[in-house]
Amino acid sequence: MKFFKQNYYKIVTAVAILLSILWIIFVNSKPYSDFSYYNNVAKQVANGGQWGDTYTSVGYSIVLGFVYKIFGSGIMVAKVFNLVLTFLSYVILYRLLKKMHISEGRKKFIYTVFVFFPNNIFYNSLLGTEILFTTILLIITLIYFSDVRYKYIIIGILTGINAMIKPFFMVFFFAIILLEVINKRKFLVPLRNGIIVLLLSLITIAPWCYRNTKLVGETTFISNNGGIVLYINNNSQNKLGRWMAASNVENSIVNKKEYIKANATEKNKMLSKAAKKWIIGHPLQFVELGFKRLVNTYLVPDDLNFTFYEAGLSDGIKNILMIIYSLIKYIVFIPAIIIIILSTVKVIIDIINKREIENFKLYGLICFYMVSCTYFITEGQGRYSFPIIFIMIYFFSRIFFRSNRYE
Repeated sequence: MKFFKQNYYKIVTAVAILLSILWIIFVNSKPYSDFSYYNNVAKQVANGGQWGDTYTSVGYSIVLGFVYKIFGSGIMVAKVFNLVLTFLSYVILYRLLKKMHISEGRKKFIYTVFVFFPNNIFYNSLLGTEILFTTILLIITLIYFSDVRYKYIIIGILTGINAMIKPFFMVFFFAIILLEVINKRKFLVPLRNGIIVLLLSLITIAPWCYRNTKLVGETTFISNNGGIVLYINNNSQNKLGRWMAASNVENSIVNKKEYIKANATEKNKMLSKAAKKWIIGHPLQFVELGFKRLVNTYLVPDDLNFTFYEAGLSDGIKNILMIIYSLIKYIVFIPAIIIIILSTVKVIIDIINKREIENFKLYGLICFYMVSCTYFITEGQGRYSFPIIFIMIYFFSRIFFRSNRYE
């Protein structure tokens, strides 16, 4: 018993990693759709070919391409890379928890729920962006809460790298400003820190934007799929707040001659303009779709289905796994969302009364709303909640542990 207590984190980590290894061995899924695209681009990178086009962000594929170049292009190589990132994220979370002003029992609870959370096991068999993006987000979080020299410069570079994976992350500089303005009751220093993060992230993505601009022939950002995502998710034919074919939109712009003849950047602008026009003209429908997208993101367990593709599992096993995952997600996420809403109200009251607010609690709230606002506007999918699972568990843990003087 003494050995277990002294080595609790190591034992829990070892068991969680073992489960992940067993999962990728016995649930041998094959990449398809977006996952197949990421894999194909990674192979091109490894073989000295083109690093994708400008349609979607390829940060994950570039990193995976370098891994392929060293260890060989193979799906199992990508899955082992996922395991390495997963282990790294566990180590980072452990170090992050040690910096929090919460009880040791609560730290162990958060860590245990996180490493055994189904997503952190079954995502290891997917060739997707989520694990890499989340690992970098955890690194950024740890650096921010550490006494590190040049922390804002490092965070700015990492923000740019993460934006190469998910472009919306460029707004992270604003999260830094907001967090520090609220906590420090000052404006100029937080503004300076946020600007440093923004400038370094812009410098980091600049070579890629230059490459895209040269490729298309006009100024082009990290990727050109923002317009199509807005368009297919904000129209009168979309009833579920999920993906739909652009051609199914009434009087679809993708069927028009000017769209067909346009280059990728022009198409992106045309789609964005049409989507924004619809949103302005249909505010109530937009809000309704927005909340449906949030339900899809936080409460629909559709992401487990990606693991089943050509894995050879029977329908019975799939159903059992889906039921277990759904229950765990509901048990954690629904109370977490309620606590987040209540915590938001308390933070607002604390701001008005000029009371001290626990740093990570405020950081977690800001990150939650940053992600939620993004997918409220764009598209809802279970995959999109993956990066903030550790934040959801942090708030969920509040049910079982008394608050300290900060909370």
